[in-house]
Amino acid sequence: MAKKAKQIAIYGKGGIGKSTTTSNISAALAEMGYKVMQFGCDPKSDSTNTLRNGKYIPTVLDSLREKSTVKATDVIFEGFRGIYCVEAGGPAPGVGCAGRGIITAVELFKQQKTFEELELDYVIYDVLGDVVCGGFAVPIREGIAEHVFTVSSADFMSVYASNNLFKGIYKYSNSGGALLGGVIANSINAPYAKEIIDDFVKQTNTRVVEYVPRSVTVTQSELQGKTTIEAAPKSAQADVYRSLASKIAAHTTSQIPAPLATNELREWAARWGDYLLALETGTVRTENAVNL
Repeated sequence: MAKKAKQIAIYGKGGIGKSTTTSNISAALAEMGYKVMQFGCDPKSDSTNTLRNGKYIPTVLDSLREKSTVKATDVIFEGFRGIYCVEAGGPAPGVGCAGRGIITAVELFKQQKTFEELELDYVIYDVLGDVVCGGFAVPIREGIAEHVFTVSSADFMSVYASNNLFKGIYKYSNSGGALLGGVIANSINAPYAKEIIDDFVKQTNTRVVEYVPRSVTVTQSELQGKTTIEAAPKSAQADVYRSLASKIAAHTTSQIPAPLATNELREWAARWGDYLLALETGTVRTENAVNL
């Protein structure tokens, strides 16, 4: 009997560091000896670049446009430490649903029983999280992923995107959808960034899995077309990603989040905005932060 891979979806607003985080998780898991597939679900098709020295790979949709029949093995490419790299791809600009590649690619792999035949330990879906609809909701809606994590900074639009994801998870939770593993707090360097994220997860009945600081090491590594795990394996940042990967590997129980209504989220953000402004102008003492 073929073993069942642990399937994980990582969502996040565009530009938040979602693919960077995902690729470093994949690299760290592979370093630990696991068989990993990273499944890029962003129409930009750049999820797996840093696992392959900055090189792009043909996408599932591109391959299907060229020929009507495609074997899953034709669109799987080897990356760092033997990681299986896949890019779902997207339609031509201005045509069709951007999430179509996910729907098509996942169906192809399910029909050909690819996950089982490769005897994978982990399949990690890297999914654009700005709008959780259509194809982008497939890993949640159809229960393909067992656990969902979101990458978020303390910026309002990043938190807004994460809260939208929570709404999607909540909606499909009663019909076999994936549940939330937690929040990966990214770029947590600015004053009060940690406190803002901590308050957000408290308000939404979720939790922070790992705090990932912004680091020039990540930039230097990506300029080489590599993950931090590969390019700077002895760095402090690489150890942060290893810690995150270990926590995801050990994670077994996810939960239903309690998303905020849009007006509640805006009111929450406004309170933080007022507090930080008052702090800057010296009209409030720092110990009052907990009383927001």
